[in-house]
Amino acid sequence: MSDDIDEVLDLLREHNEPVPVPLELPDEDRLVEIEEELLLPIPREMRSFLLEASDVIYGSIEPVTAADPYSHTYLPEVTAVAWEQGVPRYLMPLCEVDGSYYCVEQDGEVVFWRDGELTDETWPSVWHWARDVWLES
Repeated sequence: MSDDIDEVLDLLREHNEPVPVPLELPDEDRLVEIEEELLLPIPREMRSFLLEASDVIYGSIEPVTAADPYSHTYLPEVTAVAWEQGVPRYLMPLCEVDGSYYCVEQDGEVVFWRDGELTDETWPSVWHWARDVWLES
């Protein structure tokens, strides 16, 4: 999968849209703080996604970010809202779209939660989701 990750990361970088105030990437310490706040470990591939690609802006959907606590995409805020709306607490939201959520299981699989329940739509990893969903948005 490592080559796939590099390939998807290259695609994300190529498609990154310039903005007046670019997003920043978090550091490992910030991710540890977020894990302590959520009382949930960040799945391994989601962690690498946050560290390497969460500053990319592209398309019509906005994945979670972890660097700026004032951002509307800040992981703890998105998680609090998702859990309040019924997303199971073992899932970590990756992206909110019209009240539905793409979420990451602890094993790294991405699942889609809509209308109060998990759908059959899944992706093997955050990187597969980024390629198949985010880059197509």
